[in-house]
Amino acid sequence: MLSARARTAESSAIRDLLRHAESPGVLSLAGGLPSAAMFPVDDVVRAANGVLRDPSTLQYGLSEGSTELRTIVAGPSGDPDRIVITTGSQQALDLLGRVLLDPGDDIVVPDPCYVGARQALGASGATLVGVPGDVDGLDTDRLADRLAAGLRPKAVYVVANFDNPSGAVLAPVRRRMLVALAERYGFIIIEDDPYGALRYAGTEIDDIGPGSDRVVRLRTVSKTIAPGLRVGWLVGPQWLVDAVVVAKQSVDLHTSTVTQAVAAHLLGQDGWLDGHLAELRPWYRDQRDALVEALTEKLPGAAFSVPDGGMFLWVRLPDVDTAGLLPSAIRSGMAFVPGSAFAVDRDLGELLRLSFATVDRSQMGGAVDRLARSLARAA
Repeated sequence: MLSARARTAESSAIRDLLRHAESPGVLSLAGGLPSAAMFPVDDVVRAANGVLRDPSTLQYGLSEGSTELRTIVAGPSGDPDRIVITTGSQQALDLLGRVLLDPGDDIVVPDPCYVGARQALGASGATLVGVPGDVDGLDTDRLADRLAAGLRPKAVYVVANFDNPSGAVLAPVRRRMLVALAERYGFIIIEDDPYGALRYAGTEIDDIGPGSDRVVRLRTVSKTIAPGLRVGWLVGPQWLVDAVVVAKQSVDLHTSTVTQAVAAHLLGQDGWLDGHLAELRPWYRDQRDALVEALTEKLPGAAFSVPDGGMFLWVRLPDVDTAGLLPSAIRSGMAFVPGSAFAVDRDLGELLRLSFATVDRSQMGGAVDRLARSLARAA
């Protein structure tokens, strides 16, 4: 009785894994969950108490999102009419798949690729075309070669800052080249940026193609405030925004008016977000450093780059099948995500993603110890 789309849909390997990672005693370096210890609980409670005194907060709202929140996130130089508030940026990906992609269309994604993007964009029936990258992000030279050879994608999806899973940042020269390729070949760039605000080292890099109508940007409060609010937004050209609003009407009518009002209350306070990020960034930096130190000491054969932000380390264990290693690691009391979960076309079997966001840094060494014991048993 299921539709073809439902029959071919695949469950998220990460979501399935979290069932095991939440077992008592497991030190999970798996899920990309922000640390609950850093949620601004008191500020959220005060904001919620305030906005709930207005009965209109409990009423239906605009499909494109509240005017107040769209104005705040647009900023003084932005256009609120080109913004759609979504139920997390994951919904924005799903809506873009609905309005941009038909079965058989090509869409370029990084290889490895964020699992949620693969699910949302692939559900349209489009073909995901993987293009590898390195520490400087998606390899735009390889993309140019594919385009010159005849590839004609509807869109190119990238996590420009601290990619999930690789932690890579798309280099400025590649950002400029990607926009030039979009202009030449007529595709849309989907710039997903949930982690850009979590930069705690290095220099900030400008958005991809500022002002370009070839770019649609996805943003969220999930990693900076709290994922439970389920508030994200999409910024794009008017023709695309209009189509997304119509699609959203048939999905959920609108994102929760309550959580939009809470987000607007917090983001609308002058200096509030800057102050919160000033506490968040060094905390995540210290988490990263604890995991890097543990890996360097306890797994000297592991290869990885140290990111300047985000929540992940992308680790290579030479000659190890990380998917095969996972059950043993869980039995040892730790969890990770094998590289194969993110693979599009390549064999990423020697790689794994470790999140340093949720395990207390005092336990980071213990988590890596458990991973090392699993490796020793597998040797």
